[in-house]
Amino acid sequence: MKIKKLTAGLLALGISASLLFQTPVPAAEETPQDAAAQDTGTAVSTNSIPGWPQGTDISSTAAVVMEASNDTILYAKNMDQILYPGSTVKIMTTLLALENSQLSDTVTMTQTGVSGVTDGGASISSQLDEAFTMEQCLYAIMLASANDIALQVAEHIGGSVDAFVQMMNTRAQELGCTNTVFTNPTGLPDENQHTTAHDMALIMEAASSNESFRTIASTASYTIPATNVSGGSRVLTNNFSMITNGSASYYKGCLGGKEGYTEASGSTIACAASRGGMTLIAVVFQGAQGTTAAEAVSILDYGFNNFQLLDIGDTDFNLISGGIVVAPAGVSESEITTEDTPADDGNLNRTYYYGGTAIGTAIVMPSEEQDNSLLTKGQENMDAARKLSETKTMVPYYVIGGVGAFLLLLLILWIIKIAKS
Repeated sequence: MKIKKLTAGLLALGISASLLFQTPVPAAEETPQDAAAQDTGTAVSTNSIPGWPQGTDISSTAAVVMEASNDTILYAKNMDQILYPGSTVKIMTTLLALENSQLSDTVTMTQTGVSGVTDGGASISSQLDEAFTMEQCLYAIMLASANDIALQVAEHIGGSVDAFVQMMNTRAQELGCTNTVFTNPTGLPDENQHTTAHDMALIMEAASSNESFRTIASTASYTIPATNVSGGSRVLTNNFSMITNGSASYYKGCLGGKEGYTEASGSTIACAASRGGMTLIAVVFQGAQGTTAAEAVSILDYGFNNFQLLDIGDTDFNLISGGIVVAPAGVSESEITTEDTPADDGNLNRTYYYGGTAIGTAIVMPSEEQDNSLLTKGQENMDAARKLSETKTMVPYYVIGGVGAFLLLLLILWIIKIAKS
């Protein structure tokens, strides 16, 4: 018996020691390729929302449709999966250029930009010391996907390409992107450059709200006249199929966008479209070549055909801003719930929900607190008046009433006397 107890004790001691002194093995850092290799399933996550219109699954790995006024997600499939962005990176490049320069600025090609002519990507065959306006550069980036011009614009604005890339990452964070890292302004493959469909939708939303971006991105063709170096003009044709008449993927109301393909990223597309007063952002990532534009059309149709804008705050006099919600077609205001949280400025942040999903926000004044304070003060005044009346005697009122009756009697007798005379 003693031997068994001794053996059990030594076994327990050994197990405890092994647990105490074991060496942890750190997990390997996940790359976009690792994330893509995981079995993420094909389910459209928004289909699980109670009462939500059912969206058709698509073949691409990730996709999202987002309403632009309040960022409500209408359709989502692996929207937060980390993937390579491809040429959609140029949306951020163009947005930053518009926010940090004038269209009339002169951009002169250096060796930095000219190196993009032979990097294996698209270019407009720019030459050393060739001068363009910033407007011409941005048309070259968005219509011809010119890597040489993207690199030169980056250097022109940031002072260096690396500094401009840091500006790209800072701007992405400002827009609410949480899984985005940029390493170049062109979208050429880099294992450290990645984003998600959701993050790219936030970037595309910011770009599509810029009037100059919409003008450039939706232009079918653009001509750069002869420069100080070139002997002739360059005619740029937009390769974005959703704004091209006659294309199978042409989409009425499309505000423009960017699509591209590399072996690392697969086919990618990001775009915006507006119909019936509602603007939707669509992003499709890691699709088969030639399929993502058609799938973007499909999920945009799903959004426009199945959802509506409702102005919940149009009769709320306490509304400061917001109050527009995006709800499934046929849903009434009575089916929408709200939740208020205090804001730092003393107002309330209101969130509207349908099926447990946020569909809009607003800022309102805390009217209930104001009403309660008025009622409390009114009650206090009534109580004070009641207490005051209880402490006063009624004798003075009796005396005043008696004097008044006596004077009235004298008046009546005087009238009678006059009548008789």
